[in-house]
Formats: sequence, structure tokens, C-alpha cells
Amino acid sequence: MDRVNADDLDWEETDRGESVGWRRKKLAAAAGGEDLGCSLYELSAGKRAWPYHYHAGNAEALYVLSGEGTLRHADGASPLCPGDYVSLPAGEDGAHRVVNDSEGALRYLAVSTMREPEVLVYPDSDKVGAMAGAAPGGENERDVDAYFRRGDAVDYWEGEEE
Repeated sequence: MDRVNADDLDWEETDRGESVGWRRKKLAAAAGGEDLGCSLYELSAGKRAWPYHYHAGNAEALYVLSGEGTLRHADGASPLCPGDYVSLPAGEDGAHRVVNDSEGALRYLAVSTMREPEVLVYPDSDKVGAMAGAAPGGENERDVDAYFRRGDAVDYWEGEEE
């Protein structure tokens, strides 16, 4: 059994402009977790996390520790508040994005299976992502890590010798 205390980890920060950004502590990775991921996220007021997406192969869950916000999901949007647990299955029904539309910080745990290879779908931008070698949030180097607009797809046999 490996153990880690969140207070002993540094925050990793992601800033993608005025409205997208977060702080994250990869708890499972720090404790040697491989099959189950868990990260502590903090979104400042007015910030959003990852783009609206779903995973073809991995299930996720969110547990709100403090603060308030909104979860955009396949059926619309729902408020988030402390104590809320949200199950996000693999597939289109698990599409999601966390938004902090409150005036204070929003802290939550994101838990996920760590299967790879993985395909991600981004409905708003009509993109698809493919990765192998490490699951989303994994620590290993990836052999494949590519994103494409669905309109860029080619026929299976294009460019192949006959």
C-alpha cells in the first residue's frame, strides 16, 4: 500500500487564457496508482476545466469537496455543490465539463479508470483524440497522442498499396 497526503504535493497549474484554467494534484499517480486515477482539482472563480468531452473507454466520477459550480453534461447542465458525487460512464452519456460560475474557489476530486488505448470525443469542436501508451492523466510517455477533426478522416485504404 502506498499513501500520499495532498498537502505534501505541489499544485500543477494549467492556464489556457481568460476562462480556462485549473490547479491539479495527481493523488493516485503520487501514490503509485495505476488502474484507478484520482486528482484533486481547484478552479478559481470564473474558470472552466477541460473542454466538453467524453471518453470511449474510461469512466470518470466527480466528488465536490468545497465551493459551487456547474456541470455541463449530456442532458444539459446541473449545479454542483459540496457533497455532490457524479458518475460519468464511458461513452456519449458521460460527456462533461466543469465550470466554476461562482465567486469562490471550487474544489473537487476527479476519479477515473486508467484504461488505454483511449479515444476521446469533443462534440463542440467535432474532434476526436486517440492515445496509447498512457491513459488520460497517466504518467508514462505515449506512443500515440493525436487529435483530429472528424472531417479529416480518410478511407481505410487511402494511401495503402494494393
